[in-house]
This record gives sequence, C-alpha cells and structure tokens, in this order.
Amino acid sequence: MAMLLFLLFSLKLIPISVLSQSIRNITIGSSLSAGTNNNSWMSSPNGDFAFGFIKLEQEDTNDFLLSIWYAKIPDKTIVWYANTDTPASNGSILELTSDGLVLTDPSGEQLWKTEGLDGRVSRVILNDSGNFVLMDDNFANVWETFDNPTDTLLPTQISRRESLSFFFKMMVILSMYSVNLPSGYVNDNYYSSGTFDSNASSSGTQLVFDMYGGMYILRENNEKFNLSEEIRVSTTQYYLRETLNFDGVFTLYQHPKNSNSSDGWSIVWSIPDNICTYSVHNADFVQGCAEDELSNNNTDIYDFEVLIDIDWPFSDYVLQKPFTEENCRQSCMEDCMCSVAIFRFGDSCWKKKMPLSNGRVDPGLNGSKVFMKVRKYNSSLLPPPTIVIKNRRSTLILVGSVLFGSSAFINLVLIGLICLSTSYVFVYKKKLRRVNQRDYAVETNLRCFAYEELEETTNGFDKELGRGGFGVVYEGVINIGSTTRVAVKKLNNFLLQEVEKEFKNELNVIGLTHHKNLVHVIGFCEAESERLLVFEYMSNGTLASLLFNGEKPCWKLRRQIAFGIAKGLLYLHEECTTQIIHCDIKPQNILLDDYYNARISDFGLSKLLNMNQSKTNTVIRGTKGYVAPEWFKNMPITSKVDVYSYGVLLLEIISCRRNVEVELENEEKAILTDWAYDCYKDGNLDALVENDKEALEDMKNFVKLVIIGIWCVQEDPNIRPTIRKVTQMLEGVVEVQVPPCPSPITIQYSLY
Repeated sequence: MAMLLFLLFSLKLIPISVLSQSIRNITIGSSLSAGTNNNSWMSSPNGDFAFGFIKLEQEDTNDFLLSIWYAKIPDKTIVWYANTDTPASNGSILELTSDGLVLTDPSGEQLWKTEGLDGRVSRVILNDSGNFVLMDDNFANVWETFDNPTDTLLPTQISRRESLSFFFKMMVILSMYSVNLPSGYVNDNYYSSGTFDSNASSSGTQLVFDMYGGMYILRENNEKFNLSEEIRVSTTQYYLRETLNFDGVFTLYQHPKNSNSSDGWSIVWSIPDNICTYSVHNADFVQGCAEDELSNNNTDIYDFEVLIDIDWPFSDYVLQKPFTEENCRQSCMEDCMCSVAIFRFGDSCWKKKMPLSNGRVDPGLNGSKVFMKVRKYNSSLLPPPTIVIKNRRSTLILVGSVLFGSSAFINLVLIGLICLSTSYVFVYKKKLRRVNQRDYAVETNLRCFAYEELEETTNGFDKELGRGGFGVVYEGVINIGSTTRVAVKKLNNFLLQEVEKEFKNELNVIGLTHHKNLVHVIGFCEAESERLLVFEYMSNGTLASLLFNGEKPCWKLRRQIAFGIAKGLLYLHEECTTQIIHCDIKPQNILLDDYYNARISDFGLSKLLNMNQSKTNTVIRGTKGYVAPEWFKNMPITSKVDVYSYGVLLLEIISCRRNVEVELENEEKAILTDWAYDCYKDGNLDALVENDKEALEDMKNFVKLVIIGIWCVQEDPNIRPTIRKVTQMLEGVVEVQVPPCPSPITIQYSLY
C-alpha cells in the first residue's frame, strides 16, 4: 500500500519535475545571445514548442527574430514573434529582468521590451499550449504571449477585446482589415463576423480558439457565436494553429504529430471562404484575383494623363506615405485596381479605384498632381472593322452586280441573307433607339438584369421585406463571384406613366451617389411594363423596426445612427454633383447594415436640383408627420424640408416613440415635436426618454440632441439650420444655442 501511494505521488510530481527542468536556468538576469550555437532559450515540458531566436531566411541577411515555434517540425513553424519591425542582428541580447524581457542590439540600443510590468516579474514559463508567461512572486501571470498575439492563434487561446492584435478589431464584432504600410492607413474591413448586437448582454467579449479547432465569440450572456464549422480535430494526433496569411485569409491548419515532414500542414477551414470576392472592395488582396490585364510591364498598355487640383473624395482605397512622385506613379501603374493616383503634400500618394464619383476641381489641394491611367493606342486591342453601307444607291449597285454575276441558286441565297441582314439592322436600330431613349443620367456601372433572372433570384417574389406607395421589396440571392443576398424593389405597374417616372428618377439619383450612409444600388430591370431595382441587402432591417418594436436600443447606438443619417443628408444636399432633396426622410426609409450603420434608402420621391438652383415648387411629397410646413403654404421647397424631417426623426431616435400617437390618454404627448419642446421648456426631459438610464447618464449629449431636434422642426425654414450646420452641432464644432418655440400651429401640419 505504501509503495502504491509512493508511485501515485511520484506520478503527480512528474509534470512539476519536467516543468522545473524547463525553467531551471531562466532566472532574473539570465540572457540569450542571437547567433550562438544554441538559439533556443527554453522548451515547453512536452517539447512541442521552443522559445528563442530564429534566423531569418533571406540569404543576404544575418538577422534574427525572437519567436516561439513548433520544435518537432523540421521547418520550425513560427506561432509568435516579438520584433518583426526591428530584426535582431547577430550578437543581440535578450535579458530577463524584473521589468520583463528586454531585447537590445550589440550597441546596446533597445529593439523591443514587454511594457508596464514595473518590477513585478520573478519567473518565466513556456507551457505545453505554446503560451510564454511571465509571473510574479505569487505565480500570478503578469504578461503572456496569448494576450499579445501576432498572426497566429493556438488551441485554448482566448483573446479579449483589449488584447487582440493589429489585424483584428474586436468591439462587439470580429473584423479583418488591411493596413497600408508605412502610412498605417486602415482600409475598410473585408470580413466581419456580423455579430453586432445592440443588446449589451449579447455583446462579444472574447474570441476563443478551443482545443478541437473550433473558433467562436463568447458573449456576455455566455452565448457562443461560432465563426468556424462544427468540427472536432484530435489534438493527440494533430498540431493545430489558426493563422492570418499574407493574402488576408484566416485559416485553421493541422499537422500530424507523427510526421517529420515540413509539408504536413493542411487546411481544415478558412474565413473568408473566397478572398477573391472580397478583393472587389479591398484592392490589397489581388494575388490570384487580379484582372487579366495585370502584367509585368503595364507601361506597354497604359499611360498617365496628368491633371492638377482634381479630386474624387470617396474613391480612396490606399494611402501610401512617405512616397515620392515617381513611387506614386509606379505604384498605380503596377496595381490593376488603381484608376487614379493623387500625389499631395510632397509625400502622400492616394490611390483611387472605380467607380470614380463626385469628381471636382478643388483649389484647396494646392497644386496636387493627379495621375489618371489611360490606355495607349494599340491596334491589337481595337475591335474588328465594321462594314458600313454608305447609302441606298451604292448598296443597290453592289447587290445588282453580285446578283447578275452569280447563278440563280446563289442569287436566292444572297437575297435571303440580305433580307435577314436588313431585318436584323432594323431590329437592332429599334433596340438602339429604345436604349438611347432611356434617361440614364448615371455612370454605367449598374448591372442590367433580365426579369426572369430576378424572378428566379427572389424565388418567384415569395419573401417580402417591405412595401411602400410605389412598390414592394423582396429578398433575393444572386451570384456575383459569390452568393450574395439582395433586396429587389418591384415598382407598382398600375400607373405605368408614374412608375416610369419613379423608376427613372430613382435610377438616376442612386446611380449618381456613392456614400457610406446611402444604400448602394447593384442593378435594374426594365422589361415591358415591369420596372425593378436591385439593392444591397441590409441585414438589420429598418430603423423603424429597431426603434418601435419593444426594447430600446442602446443610447450609444442611437447617437451613432443619428450622426450617420445627418452625414448622408449632407452628402445629398451639398456634396453631390447634382443636389438632391430626398423629400421622404422617415424611419422606414433608413436601413441598417451588418454593423448597424444608418443607410438612407428610397430615393423615389427625391427632387433633383441643378447646382445653380436652390429651390423648386412642386406638389406635396412625403409622409404625414414628417412633412415640413412649407409644403402646405405654396412656398418654395428647399433642402430645408429634409432638415425638418430629420428633426422629427431625431426626436424619435431620442425617445424611441413615433412622432404621432393619437391613442395616448395624455393628449399633450400626442405630437412628439410639441411635447419635446414642452419637456425642454419645463425642464422635464426625463419624461421624454422615460427614465432611459443610458441617455440620462449622458445628459450633456442628450440635451444637445433634443435642442438640435427642436431647431430642425422650426416652422419658419429661414430659422431652420442647414444640414451642414446640424452636422457641425452634432460634432461639437458649432455651439448649440437655445431654440425658440417651433410654432404654435405645428400640430395641424404634423397630423397631415
């Protein structure tokens, strides 16, 4: 019995003994020199991982990387590194101090160190999971590589919001985006988990890589949101690692533990599943996805037209800095995505891709150079010559000479061919006239769909997303390199003339716009009496459904949405080549994308103004409760009508109630705009949000938004601010003044 107890006790001591051996010589003051015979400072107890210096593979360098790697695989696959920006030269020293790890070059210059440990470090360990940990006297972790990841995650690694590496952005979603070096300019994310939730209890807190190869976001309510496929890989048979590769694909790899081959890594799953479909929106990832014309010598195909002080403000996708003018030209020439490069400030190169929109002359650019890529003349790229029949007389002479010089059979064949050709020409010309008659004042980057294609896309128009006065919106799925959800708006055809006007108006307006707070149109269909528009799908529905269907969304999100709508309207009113008045701003026309960004939709009621126009007269447009008083007074209509509607909408966002609720027992609350002013005047703003704790804790911004809303709903449009002034007040650039009473007769207008 004593022997059995001794054996059991001995077995329990084995891991501790092995652990002691692995850290035996690593005490405060210990050091390791790069380039010595043994560049490994320590190994994990099971021998799977090693920590130390790895020599970089470039033949012309003698530099080293402080790393953790798989020790039993011949190619020493790296899973963590410290000093990628400042490689350590031969003779550099790594030292363990009470402040942590310090890496210096042979001259004593510091290359890298662990930050914020303030003398708390007393020991170090590399555990079997590959986590390198610094501990204090009480064996508590004070720093670890699992909390400071680079491009690889290992099984059991948990990454919190504040500890994720540069390629992740973890708030309540997981995003991947590219960063332009050396400028640090961040592109739009090319992948997102779509896990945003306005409910704080559902917000993501941790990114977890479990021991079986699964990856998920853990929310505050302990709910798991899986990012990977449902899999279970045996960790007794395979090494596992998740790595963000150079092409932007995040991939789970496995490697047999009993294999000595360095080629043993195989893919289990990856996100995104097809990076080529994402490179359409992010031009950094073009390897394997590039256009066919990308060649080693693009100067044979393209040249640059040089312009001065021209800009397309919303087409940037890369900032390269510091760059010379020649670097800028060359970079754009070698990039198949680059249509224009703008060289500014003597060292900044902004690359822009199609579609170029909102182009303008801007003297404020102070002589910046624009390099516009244009195709050189090249006969091999020209289409084949077209035979043109100049006139009827010469045609008859040609036909007669052929007929009389040929046999009867050939004559018949020729006559038949001529008849077919003639009918084809007439049909073609007819179609061409129909196309030319269409009022497409848009850049032709919209896809033209066949009606049958959209019918199939929507499964026979079976899933309705919403409807309005001019049509019904259906959900559909199309394939544009990958399966993509879309919203198909089918316009009513009971009044073809009105539908035609609506269709062309909406197509023209949306085709001319490009802004992150506007819904993007993908294409259209014009088939006999049917008119349809295809939009990007907005996964989180309308603002109305968010505000009025139960629990209030968080205050921060509501503020974010209010800002987004204002910026979208500013673009429509002042930043488009053609000024646009929307005329129907309301919660049902504000859609929410994957990240709950506000996107203005439904331009069917928009009124287009030329840049030299500021007002127009028209029949009443809009929705009751949101219509500005000037519509009823036969007054000129300006962009201030949208400001009025925005003010009503802003008060709805603040209070999470509809602007008109006539069923309320308290009639004083029936009209939101009047009640909001009464609450403000009487110092009773708590009632407006019904004790919304988050809003009341942010009292300064809460009061400011209410005041801005009251300014926007002034009956006199001359008192109302412009949307630019509204945006400046929201951003705190312009001081918000005390508003006057909107109007004693606002009620009769609001109830329209």
